[in-house]
Amino acid sequence: MFTGIVEELGRFERRDGDRYRFAAAIVLQDAQLGDSIAVNGTCLTLIEQGDGYWLADVSDETAARTNLGALAPGDPVNFERPVRMQDRLGGHVVLGHVDAVGEVLAPAPDLRVQIPAALMRYCVEKGSIAVDGISLTIFDLDDDSFRVAVIPHTAAVTTLGGKGPGAPVNIEVDVMAKHLEKLLGAHLPSAAP
Repeated sequence: MFTGIVEELGRFERRDGDRYRFAAAIVLQDAQLGDSIAVNGTCLTLIEQGDGYWLADVSDETAARTNLGALAPGDPVNFERPVRMQDRLGGHVVLGHVDAVGEVLAPAPDLRVQIPAALMRYCVEKGSIAVDGISLTIFDLDDDSFRVAVIPHTAAVTTLGGKGPGAPVNIEVDVMAKHLEKLLGAHLPSAAP
């Protein structure tokens, strides 16, 4: 489980088949083989590490459903280690299980992101969403997009400061909303077509 508070702006170095190499420093300080690290909000498993780098295997499914499959050598990426029980929960509960790839319509500081319309039911005014693994607060919703305010600090220390119109971003909607829908769905009248 993650909080959506990015710890480090790292770099994608290269891929060899399904194996991805990332340049990092902070997230490697106490990392162990088998640990999870979120990359642009996608939960990956550390399988090897060295001086300033770490490796993860990325399945075809993950590459296809996230923006990781489109990474080019040198691209910046957001890193976050999983939350520990003694940590503050500064963002919201983020699992690292990406729901879709959205598209930037307008850049930060008033970032507008378009997502599949079917996911908009999980988005509410002043609710939380993870964009490239960053916990943000939603406002100005329409049928298939929303805005989030990106403060200068967040723009400087994450990938969002460099994302222009057309850029892909990983989206994870609030898991609590998905669970509520599933739990209550059987008890609510079905929507008329």
